[in-house]
Amino acid sequence: MAEAQHTCDLVVIGGGPGGYVAAIRAAQLGMQVALVERDALGGICLNWGCIPTKALLRNAEIYHLMQHGADFGLYCDNLRFDFSRVIARSRQVAERLSQGIAFLMRKNKIQVFRGTGRLAGAGAVTVHDTQDSPTTTLRAAHILLATGARSRPLPGLPFDQTRVLSSTEAMVLQEVPKALVIIGAGAVGVEFAYFYNTFGTQVTLIEMLPQILPVEDREIAGLLQKSLEKQGITIHVGSRVEQAAITADGVQIQMHTPAGARTVQSTHVLVAIGVQGNIENIGLETADVHSERGFIPVDAHCRTNVPGIYAIGDVNGPPCLAHVASAEGIAIIEAIAGLDNPGVNYHNIPGCTYCQPQVASVGMTEEAAQQAGRTVRVGRFPFSASGKALAVGSSEGLVKVIFDVNTDELLGAHILGAEASDLIAEVGIARTLETTHYEVLKTVHAHPTLSEAIMEAVGNAYGEGIHI
Repeated sequence: MAEAQHTCDLVVIGGGPGGYVAAIRAAQLGMQVALVERDALGGICLNWGCIPTKALLRNAEIYHLMQHGADFGLYCDNLRFDFSRVIARSRQVAERLSQGIAFLMRKNKIQVFRGTGRLAGAGAVTVHDTQDSPTTTLRAAHILLATGARSRPLPGLPFDQTRVLSSTEAMVLQEVPKALVIIGAGAVGVEFAYFYNTFGTQVTLIEMLPQILPVEDREIAGLLQKSLEKQGITIHVGSRVEQAAITADGVQIQMHTPAGARTVQSTHVLVAIGVQGNIENIGLETADVHSERGFIPVDAHCRTNVPGIYAIGDVNGPPCLAHVASAEGIAIIEAIAGLDNPGVNYHNIPGCTYCQPQVASVGMTEEAAQQAGRTVRVGRFPFSASGKALAVGSSEGLVKVIFDVNTDELLGAHILGAEASDLIAEVGIARTLETTHYEVLKTVHAHPTLSEAIMEAVGNAYGEGIHI
């Protein structure tokens, strides 16, 4: 059977938060768009990452709150959970949202081709079915690669989906593991540590670098570590896994810690040491698109070395965040359309970790600002001094803001506490508008709210704090 032929303005390979957002924006600007997806629309983020993990974490938060109901004068006798239903709810949320993306494709008249998309030279993509047979050739002046990334295995310890898990398998276990070692204490590792510890798993978290959440402010990471340890999680920082072996009882991990050699026996191991781009079998060699260390290098406008071919999101390398992929997708489409888009400001990307207490940040850490030669002014406000935080029973943590002494520039902010991932947007907007401390202090914040803590932290930096 002859291959079908289809011509359009833009072909997008990958229907995740980068690809589908770019496709929608292109359609809004009048382009004819074809999107190729071999799995569920929404990509890893919607189906196996951002969204379903947050559903799981919400279950953990509720269960933890019910366990401490007596603090509110509420008593939950015979409290129990059905773990299979916890997992099922997460999957239902993901499936509903994936169906929502399919609706958006129809609404915006984006033609979706099911299968694997591969570059077939300049301006061409072939779509292959599950038997790897080409079914359709798509032709367009612009091709957008948004194929995402996948979990990177630990050398010598390949994923087996049973004992040695990636985040995907950790999301759908039908029983709570007795003991879990998590290798890597970035956002993924920390979130799963909180989740499984809440449901009774004995969790050991191992991080090679000197702190958990290595990209976060040192002070914030240290406070979070103390909180997680208080919750019952064993944490080893500055520790390297030397050897891992499958045993009759699970997995045995040998590691070197600052205190010497240690051996940990666990029923399961979650490897959360990062991701590698999905660059295989997408025709990079055919189109002469360069790759480097598992990713596709791009310029500031997400252009590859081949004119007309772009790469956005995780496949072009860190920061591997869904909101970065979406922002890159919109920026490159608007540039293609001739709109005035300066590109993505990578210095103002928020980062969030959804354990409890949450961590969120944007801009420079205190250490990074000092290393850059900035003279800094730091303000802090603890949630223990916040009326709203005390009222809702979430008084752990603080807001930390960093200003440049000479320019009054808001260099960064770091939040540890309830709803930190929502609060950080205020600081992101402030930095986009190049706000000084004056504008923040003169912006009236509703009382009582958690967001008052940001205003109070800014006031503290300048000797104008009221409630501390």
